[in-house]
Amino acid sequence: MYQPPQPLLRAYADLLIGCALGGGEGVRAGQVIGMSLPDTAKPLLIALQRSILEHKAFPHLKFLPSDTDKPFFDAANDEQLRFFPEKLKRAEADLLDHQVSIIAESNPEELKDVAPERIFAAIDARRAFREWLFEKEQAGKFTWTLALYGTEAMAAQAGLSLEEYWQEIIHACYLDAKDPAREWRRIQTEQERLKKALDVLEIARVHVESEHIDLWVQLGPKRKWLGGGMRNVPSYELFISPDWRGTQGKIFFNQPLFRYGNILRDITLEFKDGVVTHADAKEGKKVLEAMIARENADKIGEFSLTDSRFSRITKFMANTLFDENVGGRYGNTHIALGRAYKDSFTGDQSKPTPEEWAAMGYNESPEHTDIISTEDRTVTAECKNGSSTVIFKDGKFTL
Repeated sequence: MYQPPQPLLRAYADLLIGCALGGGEGVRAGQVIGMSLPDTAKPLLIALQRSILEHKAFPHLKFLPSDTDKPFFDAANDEQLRFFPEKLKRAEADLLDHQVSIIAESNPEELKDVAPERIFAAIDARRAFREWLFEKEQAGKFTWTLALYGTEAMAAQAGLSLEEYWQEIIHACYLDAKDPAREWRRIQTEQERLKKALDVLEIARVHVESEHIDLWVQLGPKRKWLGGGMRNVPSYELFISPDWRGTQGKIFFNQPLFRYGNILRDITLEFKDGVVTHADAKEGKKVLEAMIARENADKIGEFSLTDSRFSRITKFMANTLFDENVGGRYGNTHIALGRAYKDSFTGDQSKPTPEEWAAMGYNESPEHTDIISTEDRTVTAECKNGSSTVIFKDGKFTL
């Protein structure tokens, strides 16, 4: 079985700890770095720990045993599903300066026979912890990053050998470069140029058109485009959190979605006045409907475009982290149902009240699920001054 060599894992860890965290600056001496990863990624754990210690910071480990989720959901009663050790998690949120999380699934379909409502009940019970970290992030006191460690099960889902799967990770993350961080900073420079060009247009709404897509997305005032922050590694996309109330039309997603231990295929969503009025899927419809039934999960929190020239991902990876950044011939478009990113706001994120966020059309939800299309499409921007311009065509930004 293929095993990524230690020098490669050291480079991966150094990229995550020394570049992705801290807004591109890496971690500092004396800070506490949370590490959350499954036992299937133990070789990377050793490299991450070494990198943290070399930065004179403190590792705080959450080591997750494989194949324990299904037995938990099979045995837990409703009270146990919703158990939340508030004092312990509050102390953990206060402790952490940064968090690196690793996806390394031993069984991507482990929860396919678990009722979605039970999964959501357990997730929602822990929502306060996520909110504490969001608040800390908005205050500039916390950063995070998410990365992938390839496993046999994940590679099999993607129809690749484990070595082929890892080659895609290596290539996508620039781990084959002499200085991966330098390559990412080069990409970020071009992303910054494009974000400024998009912001200058003062776009009121965008129209996405393809063979199976006819969708309008209203951006809303006081918004800016995001991307390139290395919260996700890799991250090629540019995205914005729109005013959910102005979403109209239909979108078909030709890429499978792996979510909550299930596979969803050929998803179609129809929107009217910002709300999903029809949802269908050839596979996984029950999970899709249960997900949309969650609080405000029938509204969008993100609209995203990936330029095919940026992305080094050319293969389906059966994981949203990579699939939402896929390049190929036409790049991709994806939207996220659920929570909006408040750092899309051009002002001070600490100032608006919950009512003011709602008045600006920022969706608030426990859900945030990205769904992806790689169809050839044209994206036209209608600007506030009444002009229209094509901003994305043939898989590329035109700016």
